[in-house]
Amino acid sequence: MYPFTYSRATDVADAVRDKAGHGASAYLGGGTNLIDLMKYNVEQPAHLVNVAKLPLDKIEDLPDGGLRLGATATNADTAWNEQVKARYPMLNQAILAGASPQLRNAATNAGNLMQRTRCYYFYDIETPCNKREPGSGCSAIGGYNRIHAILGASEACIATHPSDMCVALAALAPTVRVSGPNGERSIAFEDFHRLPGDQPQYDNILAEGELITSLDLPEKGFAKNFTYLKLRDRHSYAFALVSVAVGLELEGNTITDARLALGGVAHKPWRDKSAEQLLKGQPATAETFGRVAAHVVANAVGQGSNDFKIELARRAIVRALQQATEGRQRATDAFLNSNP
Repeated sequence: MYPFTYSRATDVADAVRDKAGHGASAYLGGGTNLIDLMKYNVEQPAHLVNVAKLPLDKIEDLPDGGLRLGATATNADTAWNEQVKARYPMLNQAILAGASPQLRNAATNAGNLMQRTRCYYFYDIETPCNKREPGSGCSAIGGYNRIHAILGASEACIATHPSDMCVALAALAPTVRVSGPNGERSIAFEDFHRLPGDQPQYDNILAEGELITSLDLPEKGFAKNFTYLKLRDRHSYAFALVSVAVGLELEGNTITDARLALGGVAHKPWRDKSAEQLLKGQPATAETFGRVAAHVVANAVGQGSNDFKIELARRAIVRALQQATEGRQRATDAFLNSNP
């Protein structure tokens, strides 16, 4: 690990000002991802601004009926919050499907959005990686790429976003509030993360120095008909090969509203609005679900070792839609007994 300086911010303005005063710097919250990256010399900030103790850890009602999740609230506090459990159970279950209790007690909500890919080549500084060193190449393309993207990838990068929490957030469509050198602004969650294109080194659209202050959830939480399905190699402490977050509203057996998002398949949490439109007004049947799942993966492209993900995703979507229709009140989790 390279040497660095350190400071603890006293308020948001102080944090933004401190970071702006140092060139290669980073905000430090729970540090569950950043510190690992520093240990591997993948990231080498010369200065850290600790924001973990800023008064941004509250979870509170919004005037419009939504719920504000403070940026520095831990994943554990968010998952077990009574309002989250009652009104946004999909989010509760997605958070609990990720990492371990110890990590959830340290990791923050903002940090979850900011975490970086777990691509093996990104972490191995001896191998070419466009995300780590732009223009050096992508070792995953043509290499071993079992965990890599099947949707939205580019010739420059096929890495995936690792979060569980963010898949549920993609389905719930909150607003990300940030503060930076140019003031405050709000970003729709669907716009926050980027696809790789020809600049895979950028994971999101934050401007230099901007700090996440909260996630504002809308009133609608799909608390009755929902599921979060995570498929992974082992039952605990493993990232998703494919995950699916589904929220439905039903009148009888007819779908009146739908949300569908996938994890483990793209550079960002993958919400498919066209699939949601295909669900609306349709009967909640196996035939409908199969047609929608086929639509979602129609443009999926495997890279060899991860070809199995296309069929896995199709089946996972059908299963998740069925579970949401049945109104199961907790997420399901599955692991693969063999390595396809």
